[in-house]
Amino acid sequence: MARRQRRVAGAVIAGALLVVAAASQAAAVPRAEGVAGTGRVAGDAEVTGTAKSPGAEEDAARSSSLIMVLDSSGSMAGETGSGGTRIEAAREAVGTVVDALPDGYPTGLRVYGADRAQGCDDTRLARPVEPLDRAGLKEAVAGVEPRGDTPIGLSLRKAAEDLPEPAGGPAGRRTILLVSDGEDNCGSPDPCEVAGQLGGEGVGLRIDAIGFQVEGKAREQLECIAGAGNGRYYDAPDAEALARQLQRAGQLSVDGYRFQGKQADGTPGREGAPVLEPGQYLDTLGPNEKRYYAVELDGVSTADFSATAVPQPGAPVEVADTLRTELHAGEDGGRVCESSTEMFGQDEGATPITSGVSRIPDEDSGTDCHTAGRYWLAVERGTKKGSDSSRWPVELTFHVKQPLKRGTTPAQSEPEYGAGGKDAAALPGGTPRKVAGGTGFNDARKLGTGVWRDTVLPSQTLWYKVPVGWGQQLRYDVEFANEPTVEGGSTSGISYGATQVYTPARHPVGTGTGEFSRTTVYDGKPRALQMGTVPVAWTNRYESDPDVVPVHDKGDFYIAVTLGAEAAGFAENPQIGVVLRVAVLGTEKAGPEHGAPPARAADSGTGAAAGTAAGDGQRDGDGGGLSGPLLAAAAGGTGILLAAGLAVFLLRSRRRRGAAQSTRGDSW
Repeated sequence: MARRQRRVAGAVIAGALLVVAAASQAAAVPRAEGVAGTGRVAGDAEVTGTAKSPGAEEDAARSSSLIMVLDSSGSMAGETGSGGTRIEAAREAVGTVVDALPDGYPTGLRVYGADRAQGCDDTRLARPVEPLDRAGLKEAVAGVEPRGDTPIGLSLRKAAEDLPEPAGGPAGRRTILLVSDGEDNCGSPDPCEVAGQLGGEGVGLRIDAIGFQVEGKAREQLECIAGAGNGRYYDAPDAEALARQLQRAGQLSVDGYRFQGKQADGTPGREGAPVLEPGQYLDTLGPNEKRYYAVELDGVSTADFSATAVPQPGAPVEVADTLRTELHAGEDGGRVCESSTEMFGQDEGATPITSGVSRIPDEDSGTDCHTAGRYWLAVERGTKKGSDSSRWPVELTFHVKQPLKRGTTPAQSEPEYGAGGKDAAALPGGTPRKVAGGTGFNDARKLGTGVWRDTVLPSQTLWYKVPVGWGQQLRYDVEFANEPTVEGGSTSGISYGATQVYTPARHPVGTGTGEFSRTTVYDGKPRALQMGTVPVAWTNRYESDPDVVPVHDKGDFYIAVTLGAEAAGFAENPQIGVVLRVAVLGTEKAGPEHGAPPARAADSGTGAAAGTAAGDGQRDGDGGGLSGPLLAAAAGGTGILLAAGLAVFLLRSRRRRGAAQSTRGDSW
């Protein structure tokens, strides 16, 4: 089928604006090897996301670990101002954290300033990093008495040595959680420099810092440590805040992105690039680095590619930091057939970011981009000054879909939202059912039509998947709870909530047409977002709208829900309640062809018939008290605003000949 004329979709956002941001996590499966002696990396079998399970937690435990570094210097003997001493508050907070960690999660404790009145080498491992021993950790912290100096720099260096190398290889994660009520008073080694050295040495190490009743230079130093160490700074002005922030940081260490795939080491140029077969792969990507992977394609099949980069949740990013994918062809790979650029669009903190491209053959085109032969997938990370300098784990997918059988007439394309528009759809009501979102694409929680509730941490992204069949479309709302806020919080009192929907090939869709917005301001008051897709149709691939073209295959559509990192500065509860109202609209067809009959429910693996009772996993808590619909006025939130005077052009174009490219303004 000849391609239709392509057009460019553009949108400009400018004015007096505000920047806010997001978070995500990193975890991994063990590193896998390619096929020896062939130069080719064998693809995995089709990866199907599953709900969290004890097995998933065991995998996470093997690839991640946590060590708490506790200030036990003389100042921790001081009063908190609300009864009791700082060290007593710290003991209680540590106990709360270890009670909340999952069984077996490798956890240790290091203390400094606890053994003598003076000494800049006074740091010791109070409890080694080993499968979680709640009683042992509580006993260790109970025996700590504040006495001496504050050798933070040396303690951070020792803590990094305490952490074992993750079984997940480069995609594993290790967390140092520092709690201090003051700045380093030893001078050498400089703690911020140590944090920068540790953060830049490899993938998966983060340093979070909690300032307990600190201000001035002490706070500045702890903020520097967290920023240089790929982590977040949390302010704790009182004992309750200390327990709350420790819980958040500890849970983020546990709930990291669960990776799947075989190792594929991309090359800086096309020469020598590993040859990938359809499947799923893992690699890493440094700041401003571009890596290449080779594939062999026929001249008639559609090929879908995606790249998901997973920084440490809340790590420093800039508004214009990007992830870009390109598909190259030609004898020398010089022709860029397709490209797509995703931009964070905020500087509050890092979240997972996904970019995808497709090779859609055109019978009428004689260019290298539509013939059989070798192609190259290029993945590039764009990083501005001040952003996270560590390498990021990257998960790649490559899928091939054969053309329809000769003589088959496909159903007409579906480029309009129609019944699934922002104001047109009637979404489910009733009491929400409890559900626990996944950590990423691979363990996304399966949902069907219904109302669901969950809780989300600041800097966290939750993942769900919804089966959608031929002729159907996904439509959903996300509602962020009315939550109590603390007085005199450490931030402006404004963060954001966000959502994004992805196709089965992991291409982000749903925005850019003016129909939906994926972000809203969040300040503790109820807010809501609407999101959805056009109906699934085979011929959508020949349309021009970037939010229509990828919706060309049935399967699991993914929902990501994010709460901005700055919410940690004003939200009183450790987690925020969210409600999802999900609908799969339309009658599922038995196939993509014109005139296809309705699919039989017994044969359907997708759509509303497949899992309205799905997603019955539960978390503790009440989902932030969301027991019914939020006020419709909550949807009137202005949406997240970008930096003052910034104009973000969302350019997605596909041309009949030559290169096609796209740029998006946010990563959610």
